[in-house]
Amino acid sequence: MTDSPQRNRPDNPGSVSGGDDGRQSQLTKRGGGAPATRGRTTIADGVVEKIAGMAARDVVGVHAMGSGLSRTFGAVRDRVPGGKSVSRGVKAEVGESQTALDLEIVVDYGVAISEVARDVRENVIAAVERMTGLEVVEVNIAVSDVKLPDEDDDEDESESRVQ
Repeated sequence: MTDSPQRNRPDNPGSVSGGDDGRQSQLTKRGGGAPATRGRTTIADGVVEKIAGMAARDVVGVHAMGSGLSRTFGAVRDRVPGGKSVSRGVKAEVGESQTALDLEIVVDYGVAISEVARDVRENVIAAVERMTGLEVVEVNIAVSDVKLPDEDDDEDESESRVQ
């Protein structure tokens, strides 16, 4: 009985029993589990905010992100090298396996706000879940303003409008 390989012992967690060529059993026996399960990955709120901000800006009909005041301060900050904030107008709460997002957007005049909000929600959820592996439990969208065609921008037109 002393000849039996350790990988067949039932009290060895993560062990593989028979049927493979031995490579998997070497990986699990040596370190106590598959390499992908050793350790923990944490994702900062700011990372999720940046991903969501970029995904929201990709939607046609989204003119800018954030409220008027935050856009004004953001326009000044954007002129400072390294100061551009893609997470403006986005707040994320990240847990171990889930996240919830609040977005504040400015839409272009004439677009169907409900459709833009739906498209933003779908794009943000897809991007965040694909890139982080977190489950997005909710995306709350607040439309804080409508950009009229004859209004001047608080920011440079080329930086704020993405289509």
